[in-house]
Amino acid sequence: MLFIIALLTLVFTLLGGWLALRFSDRLHLVLGFSAGAVIAVAFFDLLPEAMALGAVWGSETIAMIVGMSFVAYLFLDRFVFFHPHTEEYCHNEKHQARSWLSAITLSIHSFLDGLLVGLSFQVSTTIGLVVTLAVLAHKFSDGLSLVGLTLKNGTDRQKVWGWLWLDAIAPVVGILVAGLFFLSETWLGAVLAIFCGFFLYLGASELLPESHHGHSTRWTTVATLVGFGLIFILIKIIGS
Repeated sequence: MLFIIALLTLVFTLLGGWLALRFSDRLHLVLGFSAGAVIAVAFFDLLPEAMALGAVWGSETIAMIVGMSFVAYLFLDRFVFFHPHTEEYCHNEKHQARSWLSAITLSIHSFLDGLLVGLSFQVSTTIGLVVTLAVLAHKFSDGLSLVGLTLKNGTDRQKVWGWLWLDAIAPVVGILVAGLFFLSETWLGAVLAIFCGFFLYLGASELLPESHHGHSTRWTTVATLVGFGLIFILIKIIGS
């Protein structure tokens, strides 16, 4: 099963990147959907599972871990990842190298996503499947974001595909590495809390703003609600 999931993470990343190259005028709807999906996973799956698996930590500690991971990702995004958020920044040649660094950090994050999938299956198949849904939705948006980022900075399409393949292979490596060690349920609860904070930041601070940037918010809001509702339903079905 993990082999199939690893293959799906690769395919979803490449598919997201291909759509970004093929349908650039509709990216806002896909990003809006991805935002709703990622936020729903954080609230309805990662947080409850973190509370359950990490019960020994206590709910206040789990909530603190979620909050600290949110702030930590905020710091990394602003001062390390160097994500461009304005047209002026994106078209400034002095910052093209920093956008390439951002593509590399997206790949590192993809590796961690794969690691999370592998570790979650060590607890149970149900948890593993739900976390996989979250990661697949995120991998799709990762492909979109990476292509959009590199294209805005004038990178030619051949190099864009190179970055995209790096990002697509990273979660596969993460899944393989997860098989080399074991985490107890207690520590996995803390890891899930960390990723809950990451997903909340990515959904609320990255995907949502990018989805309606320069576009009407009506249909992007609908897309976000569809993504949110669909993941909620899937989580309830898988968890039942």
